[in-house]
Order: sequence, then structure tokens, then C-alpha cells
Amino acid sequence: MMQETVLANATLILPDQLAKGHLVIRDGLIAEIGQGTAPRSATDCDGDHIAPGLIELHTDNLERHIQPRPGVDWPHAAAIYAHDAELAGCGITTVFDAMRVGSIPSRNDYAPYARKLASELIAQVAANNLRISHHLHLRAEICCETLLDELETFGPKDRVGLVSLMDHTPGQRQFRDTSSFRTYLRSKVQLSDDQIDGYFAQLRALSEKNGPAHEAGAVAFAARMGAVLASHDDSTREEVARSAAHGIGLAEFPTTREAAEECHRHAIRTIMGAPNLIRGGSHSGNVAARELAEAGLLDIVSSDYVPSALLSAAALLADLWGDWSRAIACVSATPAAAAGFDDRGRLAEGLRADVIRFRMVGNTPALRETWVRGQRVA
Repeated sequence: MMQETVLANATLILPDQLAKGHLVIRDGLIAEIGQGTAPRSATDCDGDHIAPGLIELHTDNLERHIQPRPGVDWPHAAAIYAHDAELAGCGITTVFDAMRVGSIPSRNDYAPYARKLASELIAQVAANNLRISHHLHLRAEICCETLLDELETFGPKDRVGLVSLMDHTPGQRQFRDTSSFRTYLRSKVQLSDDQIDGYFAQLRALSEKNGPAHEAGAVAFAARMGAVLASHDDSTREEVARSAAHGIGLAEFPTTREAAEECHRHAIRTIMGAPNLIRGGSHSGNVAARELAEAGLLDIVSSDYVPSALLSAAALLADLWGDWSRAIACVSATPAAAAGFDDRGRLAEGLRADVIRFRMVGNTPALRETWVRGQRVA
């Protein structure tokens, strides 16, 4: 039986304009977009915005649900359901769930967990138990002991869509200024200064021993999986040039304007965190996302560690740029293109009916409804 939903009296955020009109969802697809009065019985949206569903490329939210406190392991099925429902309720309709691969067993640091969690997530997807579209984002930690062995446990059926190269060796990238790394370790895991010094020495030794082989192995793994390859925390022109040599097309959270400018010279899309944008700056002292947005150097926004921040960041950009279409593209069309999707991310006839409805309450977007493949999920 044909399933149809008609949303009328809406403010449609189209790829190139805002338009008052209606949108018809039929059998999981956007079947019709029109202006003026809806042609049939419809839901009156009372002027609310209708936009494509949000696409999240980098979120730590699932990890937060499986370990809500240090040392607390939550039942994974319950964590997956809660994570999925939270994202749907924030307007996110496609997510790349970030999972770390690469640990340091010699110091009981980050025991490998990604393979087991990925299998559980994939089983939930196969059973059609989840509301939104889930894919894997493997965060490949270069400075570790186990990266290559962990990558070998993944194969073509695992929905690995994104692999990012992460290197937390002290003195470079995000932690080029080691003082911020020290502050993080003191507050997060309560290490003393002597313990931090020992940890830094171990990380630098691991980087020297394993870094080149791990980086090459992760690049080759992404190619075998057909996954998008991303860099993480580029800080210098030299680091961006190395990313470009690997064929990287996506730079997660460049830490300096210099790096963001170099990314654009190499046609590498930049992704910045919504919390950085909303708070007015980076919590770790890196370049402000707003500065890059004002300079035309911000392409994609990620919720990072606050799922609700994604739609709020789009609203902030719409105000900054005076352009809702451009702002929404940063959280829909552009990440869709970066991930290799051509069936979602825009309000256009024939695409998946991944759609959200929200209204502005002051400067804050209030989500009203979310549809995935035409099914209302929040």
C-alpha cells in the first residue's frame, strides 16, 4: 500500500533558496516539492522549517553511552538504543559512529573494544531495530601497539565508511602544546606530573617505533574497505601536505587557520566541531570554528560530543552568513558528498525522505519531527 505524508504551509530549506510551500513523502522518497497550497490533505506545519535530515560524520556519543563514567561499562544493546534515539531526536538521520582502534595493552590503556561493539551495532542494523542509518567510523590511533591487528578483524561487510588517522603523540597536532594534554590527563584520569612524563615518553617511543607502519597500514586498510580517509587535527602546512599525499579528502578539526587554508588549497574539505562554534572557541585552545566560518574555510560541522549541537550550529551559521541553504548544507549535503552518498542530504525529488521539521524559538531551533525513509522516528 502506498504510504504518503504531505507537509504543507512550510518553510522549505532547498539547496539554493528558502521557499514557502509543501513537500510530499511517498514510499520512502521525496516525491514532490511545490509552492503554494498543498494539492491534497496535508499536515499544516504552521510555517516551520523543513530541511534534509542531518548527517553526522564524527561523534563520540556511542562511546559515551557504553561508558557513561570512567570504569562503568553499560549494557551495549541498551546503550545503542539510547544513542540511536537521542540522535533521531536531534534531527540526525545518518551517523558514522566513531570507534577507536589501536590501544596500548602494556599500560592497560584503551582495551580493544571496537570489534565487539561494531558486531553488536551491525546486528541491530540487520534486525531493523534502529531508527536512523548507522555506519562505522574507525578512528585509527597511530601512536599505539595494536592498530594493525585490530584493523585486520574488520572486513567489507562491516559498513566501515570512514577511517580517520589520529596521532596523539605529545608535541604535535592537537597536542602540539603539551600543556593542554597535561591538563586533560590530570583532570580526566588523575595522573601525577611524574606519571604524565612517563606516559609522554612511552607515546613518543611508540610513535618512533610504529608510526610509519601504522599510518601506511591504516591508509591501505581504508582503500581495501572503500572507506573515505580523513586526517585529524592537522596543525601545519606540512601535515596537510602529507594528508594530501595519502589522498585524504576530509580534514577533521584542523587546529590552526594555517592548516585550514592549506586544506582548501589541496581541495580537502574541513570539518569543525559544533561545540567549538557554539561556545565561541575551542576547549583545548585551537582555532575557533567561527573564525574559519567567517573566512570561508569551514565546509562541514560535526556535533562531536553534543548531538543537539548540530542543528544549533546550523542555525548559528545561518545567522552569521545570512543564508539558511548554505548553513544547512554544512550538516547535510556536504557531509553526504564527503561520505560518497548521492541519495540523501538535500530536499530534492527522488532522494531518500530523510527529513526534519523544526521551528525557531528565539535563536534556538526546536526540533518537532524527524523522518527516515519516510517513517517518522522522532
